[in-house]
Amino acid sequence: MLLVAIAAGLLIGLALGALGGGGSILAVPVLVYLLGQSPTQATTGSLVVVGLTSVVGAVAARRAGHVRLGRGVAFGLVATGGAVVGAVAAAAVPAEVLMVLFALLMLLVGALMVRRLRRHRESGLGPRPGLDDPIVGWTREGGRFGAFRCDCPRAAKLLVTATVVGLLTGFLGVGGGFVVVPALLLAFDLPMPDAVGTSLVVITVTSAVALAVRAGSGTVPDWTPVLVLTVVAAAGAVLGARVGHRVDAARLQAAFAVLVLVVAMYTAVRAVPDLLAAVPTWVA
Repeated sequence: MLLVAIAAGLLIGLALGALGGGGSILAVPVLVYLLGQSPTQATTGSLVVVGLTSVVGAVAARRAGHVRLGRGVAFGLVATGGAVVGAVAAAAVPAEVLMVLFALLMLLVGALMVRRLRRHRESGLGPRPGLDDPIVGWTREGGRFGAFRCDCPRAAKLLVTATVVGLLTGFLGVGGGFVVVPALLLAFDLPMPDAVGTSLVVITVTSAVALAVRAGSGTVPDWTPVLVLTVVAAAGAVLGARVGHRVDAARLQAAFAVLVLVVAMYTAVRAVPDLLAAVPTWVA
């Protein structure tokens, strides 16, 4: 089991560092199906793995110039409300339902990523808003603050996507990188390397909030595999960040979509029978 934890931790770190997501997608199934933890334990333990690994990955990405820190922190803070609500709601949902919802979410995100790849290949990236233009702020006139300005469509995208990310993080116990990267791409049209780096900042914030809420639920994961996964994944995140900077952005997005779909199908194959077997018990 120690070897499994080491191998899985390395893969989680590589995925998180190179793709800005996938860590939680891998951590939860690994903890449940390979390391014998319950879904509730796994979704809590994965927040520790992915949250701490994201800190390491974010530092590496920041040094490479691929972190939009202000936007990452803002996105994460807006998402905290959803993370709290999601974490509280998760306590009332059976573990079998959580895993099925986890698989459905991954299928949806993977499909959206494939659709986006096809659209960009057919029509090109199109115009992109200025990456350094503030969403909300004041104009400057002669060194003084002038009129208030708001890019309301982008502000609305920030509010909606961040809230959804927070809800998913708290409810499913994941860092949300597989949702944050598409959200940053769709809401702000960031370049893929910047979306990957900035997503690690968001994951750090949302994971910390969700873990703090879950701490009072009484669910305690098996800490030995969780700590092994965390240490190895942190090392893998540094390596993954270096790999990600050298790989074409389109290939990164394609790899991200494939990863999500493959793990989604495996999780669905395992989770759906468990759900069907539990239904008669609930009815009785």
